[in-house]
Amino acid sequence: MNTSEPKSYSPAGPQTPLMSLSTPGDYFALLKPRVMSLVVFTALVGMVAAPGPVPSWPLALLSLLAIAVGAGASGALNMWWDADIDAVMSRTKNRPIPSGRVPRAEAAAFGGFLALLSVWVLALSGRGYLGAGLLAFTIFFYAVIYSMGLKRRTPQNIVIGGAAGALPPVVGWAAVTGDAPLAAWLLFAIIFVWTPPHFWALNLLKAGDYEAAGIPMMPNVRGAPHTRGLIWWYSVLLAPLAVLPVLTPAAGWLYGVIAAGAGAEFLRRAWAVRRREDEAGQNAACRSLFGYSIFYLFGLFAALLIEHWLGLHG
Repeated sequence: MNTSEPKSYSPAGPQTPLMSLSTPGDYFALLKPRVMSLVVFTALVGMVAAPGPVPSWPLALLSLLAIAVGAGASGALNMWWDADIDAVMSRTKNRPIPSGRVPRAEAAAFGGFLALLSVWVLALSGRGYLGAGLLAFTIFFYAVIYSMGLKRRTPQNIVIGGAAGALPPVVGWAAVTGDAPLAAWLLFAIIFVWTPPHFWALNLLKAGDYEAAGIPMMPNVRGAPHTRGLIWWYSVLLAPLAVLPVLTPAAGWLYGVIAAGAGAEFLRRAWAVRRREDEAGQNAACRSLFGYSIFYLFGLFAALLIEHWLGLHG
Protein backbone atom coordinates (compact mmCIF):
# COMPACT_ATOMS: atom_id res chain seq x y z
CA MET A 1 0.00 0.00 0.00
CA ASN A 2 1.24 3.50 -0.69
CA THR A 3 0.70 6.78 1.07
CA SER A 4 -0.23 8.88 -1.93
CA GLU A 5 -3.35 10.98 -1.51
CA PRO A 6 -6.49 8.82 -1.68
CA LYS A 7 -8.36 8.65 -4.95
CA SER A 8 -11.50 10.69 -5.45
CA TYR A 9 -14.86 9.10 -4.72
CA SER A 10 -18.53 9.87 -4.98
CA PRO A 11 -20.20 10.88 -1.71
CA ALA A 12 -23.33 9.10 -0.58
CA GLY A 13 -26.53 10.17 -2.25
CA PRO A 14 -27.73 10.41 -5.84
CA GLN A 15 -25.95 13.68 -6.64
CA THR A 16 -23.22 15.83 -5.17
CA PRO A 17 -24.32 19.45 -4.73
CA LEU A 18 -22.29 22.03 -6.62
CA MET A 19 -22.44 24.42 -3.66
CA SER A 20 -21.42 23.60 -0.15
CA LEU A 21 -24.44 22.92 2.06
CA SER A 22 -22.35 22.63 5.19
CA THR A 23 -23.75 23.66 8.56
CA PRO A 24 -21.86 24.60 11.73
CA GLY A 25 -22.80 21.18 13.06
CA ASP A 26 -21.02 19.53 10.13
CA TYR A 27 -17.81 21.38 10.88
CA PHE A 28 -18.13 20.54 14.55
CA ALA A 29 -18.47 16.87 13.59
CA LEU A 30 -15.16 17.17 11.72
CA LEU A 31 -13.50 17.84 15.06
CA LYS A 32 -14.40 14.34 16.33
CA PRO A 33 -16.02 15.76 19.49
CA ARG A 34 -16.05 12.44 21.38
CA VAL A 35 -12.32 12.01 20.88
CA MET A 36 -11.82 15.70 21.69
CA SER A 37 -13.65 15.32 25.00
CA LEU A 38 -11.22 12.58 26.09
CA VAL A 39 -8.26 14.72 25.03
CA VAL A 40 -9.55 17.70 26.99
CA PHE A 41 -10.20 15.57 30.07
CA THR A 42 -6.76 13.92 30.12
CA ALA A 43 -5.06 17.25 29.42
CA LEU A 44 -6.96 18.83 32.33
CA VAL A 45 -5.82 16.02 34.61
CA GLY A 46 -2.24 16.62 33.45
CA MET A 47 -2.62 20.29 34.42
CA VAL A 48 -4.07 19.51 37.83
CA ALA A 49 -1.65 16.67 38.60
CA ALA A 50 1.38 18.87 37.92
CA PRO A 51 3.10 19.95 41.18
CA GLY A 52 2.23 23.27 42.77
CA PRO A 53 -0.81 25.47 42.24
CA VAL A 54 -1.87 26.38 38.72
CA PRO A 55 -0.25 29.80 38.14
CA SER A 56 -3.28 31.35 36.46
CA TRP A 57 -6.56 29.54 35.89
CA PRO A 58 -7.74 31.94 33.13
CA LEU A 59 -4.54 31.22 31.19
CA ALA A 60 -4.77 27.52 32.04
CA LEU A 61 -8.32 27.37 30.67
CA LEU A 62 -7.18 29.20 27.53
CA SER A 63 -4.41 26.62 27.20
CA LEU A 64 -6.97 23.84 27.61
CA LEU A 65 -9.09 25.41 24.87
CA ALA A 66 -6.04 25.51 22.61
CA ILE A 67 -5.41 21.81 23.27
CA ALA A 68 -9.06 21.06 22.44
CA VAL A 69 -8.81 23.00 19.18
CA GLY A 70 -5.58 21.15 18.35
CA ALA A 71 -7.33 17.83 18.90
CA GLY A 72 -10.15 19.00 16.65
CA ALA A 73 -7.65 20.02 13.98
CA SER A 74 -6.15 16.53 14.08
CA GLY A 75 -9.61 15.03 13.64
CA ALA A 76 -10.46 17.26 10.68
CA LEU A 77 -7.17 16.52 8.93
CA ASN A 78 -7.66 12.80 9.56
CA MET A 79 -11.15 12.92 8.04
CA TRP A 80 -9.82 14.85 5.04
CA TRP A 81 -7.17 12.23 4.34
CA ASP A 82 -9.34 9.20 5.10
CA ALA A 83 -12.44 10.37 3.22
CA ASP A 84 -12.21 7.53 0.68
CA ILE A 85 -12.03 4.74 3.24
CA ASP A 86 -14.60 6.44 5.50
CA ALA A 87 -17.03 6.20 2.58
CA VAL A 88 -16.94 2.38 2.55
CA MET A 89 -17.03 1.70 6.29
CA SER A 90 -20.40 1.39 8.02
CA ARG A 91 -19.38 3.29 11.15
CA THR A 92 -17.87 6.24 9.22
CA LYS A 93 -19.82 6.54 5.97
CA ASN A 94 -22.11 9.23 7.42
CA ARG A 95 -19.25 11.53 8.40
CA PRO A 96 -19.42 15.03 6.88
CA ILE A 97 -17.07 14.43 3.93
CA PRO A 98 -18.19 11.02 2.59
CA SER A 99 -21.83 12.04 3.03
CA GLY A 100 -21.18 15.09 0.84
CA ARG A 101 -21.97 17.70 3.47
CA VAL A 102 -18.45 19.17 3.61
CA PRO A 103 -16.09 19.37 0.59
CA ARG A 104 -12.71 17.75 1.17
CA ALA A 105 -10.79 20.92 0.32
CA GLU A 106 -12.74 22.89 2.92
CA ALA A 107 -12.08 20.23 5.56
CA ALA A 108 -8.34 20.35 4.83
CA ALA A 109 -8.25 24.15 5.03
CA PHE A 110 -10.33 24.11 8.21
CA GLY A 111 -8.07 21.57 9.89
CA GLY A 112 -4.90 23.37 8.85
CA PHE A 113 -6.16 26.72 10.13
CA LEU A 114 -7.19 25.25 13.49
CA ALA A 115 -3.83 23.50 13.85
CA LEU A 116 -1.90 26.74 13.42
CA LEU A 117 -4.31 28.66 15.65
CA SER A 118 -4.15 26.11 18.48
CA VAL A 119 -0.35 26.01 18.59
CA TRP A 120 -0.11 29.81 18.47
CA VAL A 121 -2.64 30.27 21.30
CA LEU A 122 -0.94 27.65 23.48
CA ALA A 123 2.44 29.29 22.89
CA LEU A 124 1.00 32.57 24.19
CA SER A 125 -1.04 31.16 27.08
CA GLY A 126 1.26 28.42 28.39
CA ARG A 127 4.40 28.65 30.49
CA GLY A 128 7.12 28.53 27.87
CA TYR A 129 7.01 26.87 24.48
CA LEU A 130 7.35 23.20 25.45
CA GLY A 131 3.59 22.67 25.61
CA ALA A 132 3.05 24.34 22.24
CA GLY A 133 5.85 22.29 20.72
CA LEU A 134 4.34 19.07 22.07
CA LEU A 135 0.91 20.07 20.75
CA ALA A 136 2.37 20.77 17.30
CA PHE A 137 4.11 17.39 17.37
CA THR A 138 0.87 15.67 18.43
CA ILE A 139 -1.06 17.15 15.50
CA PHE A 140 1.75 16.30 13.07
CA PHE A 141 2.06 12.77 14.43
CA TYR A 142 -1.68 12.03 14.14
CA ALA A 143 -2.26 13.67 10.77
CA VAL A 144 0.98 12.76 9.00
CA ILE A 145 2.76 9.87 10.77
CA TYR A 146 -0.39 7.93 11.70
CA SER A 147 -3.04 8.88 9.13
CA MET A 148 -0.79 9.22 6.07
CA GLY A 149 2.10 6.97 6.96
CA LEU A 150 0.99 4.12 9.21
CA LYS A 151 -2.72 3.48 8.91
CA ARG A 152 -2.66 1.98 5.41
CA ARG A 153 0.75 0.33 5.69
CA THR A 154 1.05 -1.76 8.86
CA PRO A 155 -1.09 -3.61 11.41
CA GLN A 156 1.05 -1.85 14.03
CA ASN A 157 -0.72 1.42 13.11
CA ILE A 158 -2.68 1.52 16.37
CA VAL A 159 0.36 0.64 18.49
CA ILE A 160 2.61 3.37 17.10
CA GLY A 161 -0.14 5.85 16.31
CA GLY A 162 -1.41 5.63 19.87
CA ALA A 163 1.35 8.04 20.87
CA ALA A 164 -0.73 10.93 19.50
CA GLY A 165 -3.68 10.14 21.75
CA ALA A 166 -1.41 9.57 24.74
CA LEU A 167 0.32 12.98 24.64
CA PRO A 168 -2.48 15.32 25.91
CA PRO A 169 -1.73 14.90 29.66
CA VAL A 170 1.93 15.69 28.96
CA VAL A 171 0.89 18.73 26.90
CA GLY A 172 -1.38 19.91 29.72
CA TRP A 173 1.32 19.35 32.32
CA ALA A 174 3.90 21.27 30.26
CA ALA A 175 1.43 24.10 29.59
CA VAL A 176 1.22 24.99 33.31
CA THR A 177 4.74 24.12 34.47
CA GLY A 178 6.96 24.50 31.42
CA ASP A 179 8.44 21.02 31.85
CA ALA A 180 7.48 17.36 31.41
CA PRO A 181 8.93 15.09 34.14
CA LEU A 182 8.69 11.32 34.53
CA ALA A 183 5.31 11.51 36.28
CA ALA A 184 3.79 13.19 33.21
CA TRP A 185 5.26 10.52 30.94
CA LEU A 186 3.77 7.80 33.15
CA LEU A 187 0.34 9.20 32.29
CA PHE A 188 1.39 9.08 28.64
CA ALA A 189 2.48 5.45 29.04
CA ILE A 190 -0.85 4.42 30.54
CA ILE A 191 -2.84 5.76 27.58
CA PHE A 192 -0.26 4.46 25.11
CA VAL A 193 -0.48 0.87 26.40
CA TRP A 194 -4.28 1.11 26.86
CA THR A 195 -4.85 2.07 23.22
CA PRO A 196 -4.09 -1.26 21.47
CA PRO A 197 -6.40 -3.51 23.53
CA HIS A 198 -9.10 -0.84 23.41
CA PHE A 199 -9.03 -0.52 19.61
CA TRP A 200 -8.26 -4.15 18.81
CA ALA A 201 -11.45 -5.14 20.64
CA LEU A 202 -13.31 -2.82 18.25
CA ASN A 203 -11.30 -4.08 15.27
CA LEU A 204 -12.38 -7.66 15.99
CA LEU A 205 -16.00 -6.51 15.87
CA LYS A 206 -15.52 -4.49 12.66
CA ALA A 207 -13.01 -6.69 10.82
CA GLY A 208 -15.24 -6.82 7.73
CA ASP A 209 -15.34 -3.04 7.47
CA TYR A 210 -11.57 -2.72 7.69
CA GLU A 211 -11.11 -5.53 5.14
CA ALA A 212 -13.44 -3.76 2.69
CA ALA A 213 -11.55 -0.50 3.17
CA GLY A 214 -8.17 -2.15 2.68
CA ILE A 215 -6.83 -1.15 6.10
CA PRO A 216 -4.34 -3.68 7.50
CA MET A 217 -5.71 -3.98 11.00
CA MET A 218 -4.33 -6.76 13.19
CA PRO A 219 -7.37 -9.12 12.93
CA ASN A 220 -7.29 -8.91 9.12
CA VAL A 221 -3.53 -9.41 8.81
CA ARG A 222 -2.66 -11.82 11.64
CA GLY A 223 -6.09 -13.27 12.41
CA ALA A 224 -8.46 -13.17 15.38
CA PRO A 225 -6.60 -15.68 17.63
CA HIS A 226 -3.34 -13.72 17.37
CA THR A 227 -5.18 -10.45 18.05
CA ARG A 228 -6.95 -11.88 21.08
CA GLY A 229 -3.58 -12.98 22.44
CA LEU A 230 -2.13 -9.50 21.95
CA ILE A 231 -5.09 -7.96 23.74
CA TRP A 232 -4.36 -10.20 26.72
CA TRP A 233 -0.63 -9.45 26.89
CA TYR A 234 -1.09 -5.71 26.50
CA SER A 235 -3.66 -5.88 29.31
CA VAL A 236 -1.16 -7.77 31.48
CA LEU A 237 1.29 -4.91 30.91
CA LEU A 238 -1.34 -2.21 31.42
CA ALA A 239 -2.74 -3.32 34.80
CA PRO A 240 0.50 -2.91 36.86
CA LEU A 241 1.67 0.06 34.78
CA ALA A 242 -1.47 1.97 35.73
CA VAL A 243 -0.60 1.63 39.43
CA LEU A 244 2.91 3.12 39.08
CA PRO A 245 1.88 6.79 39.45
CA VAL A 246 1.48 6.10 43.20
CA LEU A 247 5.28 6.06 43.33
CA THR A 248 5.30 9.72 42.27
CA PRO A 249 3.81 12.84 43.90
CA ALA A 250 1.15 12.85 41.18
CA ALA A 251 -0.98 10.12 42.80
CA GLY A 252 -1.97 8.83 46.21
CA TRP A 253 -3.65 5.89 47.92
CA LEU A 254 -7.12 6.50 46.46
CA TYR A 255 -5.78 6.37 42.94
CA GLY A 256 -3.77 3.25 43.79
CA VAL A 257 -6.80 1.38 45.11
CA ILE A 258 -8.94 2.33 42.11
CA ALA A 259 -6.19 1.52 39.61
CA ALA A 260 -5.56 -1.91 41.17
CA GLY A 261 -9.23 -2.86 41.31
CA ALA A 262 -10.05 -1.52 37.86
CA GLY A 263 -6.97 -3.23 36.43
CA ALA A 264 -8.06 -6.60 37.82
CA GLU A 265 -11.43 -6.20 36.10
CA PHE A 266 -9.70 -5.18 32.85
CA LEU A 267 -7.67 -8.38 33.03
CA ARG A 268 -10.79 -10.46 33.65
CA ARG A 269 -12.49 -9.08 30.56
CA ALA A 270 -9.33 -9.35 28.45
CA TRP A 271 -9.02 -13.01 29.46
CA ALA A 272 -12.62 -13.57 28.36
CA VAL A 273 -11.70 -12.16 24.95
CA ARG A 274 -8.67 -14.44 24.73
CA ARG A 275 -10.46 -17.67 25.60
CA ARG A 276 -13.65 -17.21 23.51
CA GLU A 277 -13.07 -18.76 20.10
CA ASP A 278 -16.67 -19.00 18.86
CA GLU A 279 -17.78 -15.91 16.93
CA ALA A 280 -20.75 -15.07 19.15
CA GLY A 281 -18.74 -15.44 22.34
CA GLN A 282 -15.81 -13.48 20.93
CA ASN A 283 -18.06 -10.62 19.84
CA ALA A 284 -19.79 -10.45 23.21
CA ALA A 285 -16.44 -10.45 25.05
CA CYS A 286 -15.04 -7.77 22.72
CA ARG A 287 -18.05 -5.52 23.24
CA SER A 288 -17.69 -5.96 26.98
CA LEU A 289 -13.98 -5.10 26.96
CA PHE A 290 -14.35 -2.19 24.54
CA GLY A 291 -17.09 -0.56 26.61
CA TYR A 292 -15.30 -1.19 29.89
CA SER A 293 -11.97 0.13 28.55
CA ILE A 294 -13.50 3.58 28.08
CA PHE A 295 -14.85 3.54 31.62
CA TYR A 296 -11.49 2.25 32.88
CA LEU A 297 -9.41 5.07 31.43
CA PHE A 298 -11.92 7.69 32.53
CA GLY A 299 -11.95 6.21 36.04
CA LEU A 300 -8.17 6.33 36.37
CA PHE A 301 -7.92 9.97 35.38
CA ALA A 302 -11.02 10.92 37.36
CA ALA A 303 -9.38 9.39 40.45
CA LEU A 304 -6.32 11.59 39.92
CA LEU A 305 -8.52 14.64 39.53
CA ILE A 306 -10.51 13.89 42.69
CA GLU A 307 -7.36 13.24 44.71
CA HIS A 308 -5.91 16.61 43.78
CA TRP A 309 -9.14 18.43 44.49
CA LEU A 310 -9.30 16.75 47.93
CA GLY A 311 -5.57 17.12 48.61
CA LEU A 312 -5.03 13.35 48.94
CA HIS A 313 -2.24 12.98 46.39
CA GLY A 314 1.45 12.33 47.00
